[in-house]
Amino acid sequence: MDISPSTIRVIIVGGGKGGTALIELLSRSPDVEFVGIADINPEASGLRLARNLGVRTATDALALVAEDRADLIVDVTGDPAMRSLLLQHKPRRAEIMGGTSALLLWKLAQHEQDLRDQLIHAEKLASIGTLASGIAHEINNPLYTITGLSEILRDECRPEVVREYIEEIIAAGQRIAGIVRSLNAFARRTQDEEVCDIDLNCTLDEAVKMARRATVLDQVQVATQYEAVLLVRGKPDELLQVFVNLVTNAVQAMEGKGALTLSTAGADGFVLATVKDTGPGIPHNNLTRIFDPFFTTKEQGKGTGLGLHIVRDIVTNYGGQITAESTLGQGATFTVKLPASTH
Repeated sequence: MDISPSTIRVIIVGGGKGGTALIELLSRSPDVEFVGIADINPEASGLRLARNLGVRTATDALALVAEDRADLIVDVTGDPAMRSLLLQHKPRRAEIMGGTSALLLWKLAQHEQDLRDQLIHAEKLASIGTLASGIAHEINNPLYTITGLSEILRDECRPEVVREYIEEIIAAGQRIAGIVRSLNAFARRTQDEEVCDIDLNCTLDEAVKMARRATVLDQVQVATQYEAVLLVRGKPDELLQVFVNLVTNAVQAMEGKGALTLSTAGADGFVLATVKDTGPGIPHNNLTRIFDPFFTTKEQGKGTGLGLHIVRDIVTNYGGQITAESTLGQGATFTVKLPASTH
């Protein structure tokens, strides 16, 4: 691979919280190439993230460093003896960042991660705001059922009728509780959520349920073309946010009328999930900009311009890619490519 003069090749020594935060920060920079990350614990969080991103991992830091492929070695082990060992084995041209300077970089990375989490959370709340009218409509229906049946029960004396109405009231209350639970789960912060195996077929179905709470989905035909269970590694709420955003955008583009096709497939160690609509399509000159922060074609007050940017950020952080294809008048297709789970 050709390396431009501005590219910095980096090795991280230490796969704990510091190494994980640095990978999450630096992996989003086009001017950084990760040579690898090393930790004596093969299951360290930084090594697990690196494997998701396709970054080389090692348990022998000195052997990795001695390969003479890095410009910068960042030591976040906190071990005072590690610096002297690295100095003995590092290539002549490589620099070592450790001690206070590495701690400063770690703190900056953690601060950037906190800002990212806040941005993701803010976009979630914005998505719920977009769906607010549909959510209110969905909650009102069972509320009307509860109110109406309760009024009838005041004058009803037949035990069998009372029992029937009570069952309907309970079912309506459970429906409201389910809506609230799903909203709470979607709106909560994900920074402490564990990475686990996720079935993308189920995630897509859940995203449609969330988007269906917007009344504009009522006249949209939804078709699914799923392969058998396809698992990826990630945080469930983050990946749900990815597909809620894509499905909602597709429905809005079609103005509530058209066909939405969701499909999944496995290929070469990856899982592909596709969201396709029959809307007006995306102009060619916008296709290269739709993932840029604050870019939006929606009316003022109807979009933050951060949705697709955050979607790409989440997908990239899991070692995946998102692409968009469109022909004017023939709709748009978004494809999310994520590493398949090896667990």
